[in-house]
Amino acid sequence: MEKFEKLTGIAAPMPLINIDTDMIIPKVFLKTINRTGLGVNLFAEMRYNNDGSEKADFVLNNPAYRDAEILIAGDNFGCGSSREHAPWAIKDFGIRCVISTSLADIFFSNCFKNGILPIILPKEQVDMLMGDAGNGANARMTVDLEAQEITMSDGTVVPFDVDAFKKQCLLEGLDDISLTLAKEAAIDSFESAAAISRPWV
Repeated sequence: MEKFEKLTGIAAPMPLINIDTDMIIPKVFLKTINRTGLGVNLFAEMRYNNDGSEKADFVLNNPAYRDAEILIAGDNFGCGSSREHAPWAIKDFGIRCVISTSLADIFFSNCFKNGILPIILPKEQVDMLMGDAGNGANARMTVDLEAQEITMSDGTVVPFDVDAFKKQCLLEGLDDISLTLAKEAAIDSFESAAAISRPWV
């Protein structure tokens, strides 16, 4: 998994509330088990017309936000079914950080497992970040995971909280598989001992 340390990039404002995982990546695109290639279908129903052309009024179709790496989202982002394809699509598009007043629990957990930093902040601070993001590509933010700070384009610093264990996993690029492999020697030792004590298994 890609490490997350410090990110400086364009923030896209998406103030809509209750964006569920089916809106993030519609179920028709869930046939793949690959984590790549889903970015083009991110927010497909909001992003494209029926003929496949782009909807001009959707934020990520705006030239100022096509390269957004931070998403400032409305309340209850990532609700709905527990599809891991949602963070896969977000990451594949290029977004590495999602900030909101509220993120659905399973989506929140899946973000950490896929190299995305989810941040929950009070409404007043999210509104402030949303306003800054509304300034377009000229307004770049910096998200520093080590310092647990977001620096707005005008230099204003917004601190955030993050679970210490999840923070360390992101900083080191460790997903669930990597964490398991870190115990490989202990696992091998257990298996060897078990084979001797229970040869019939």
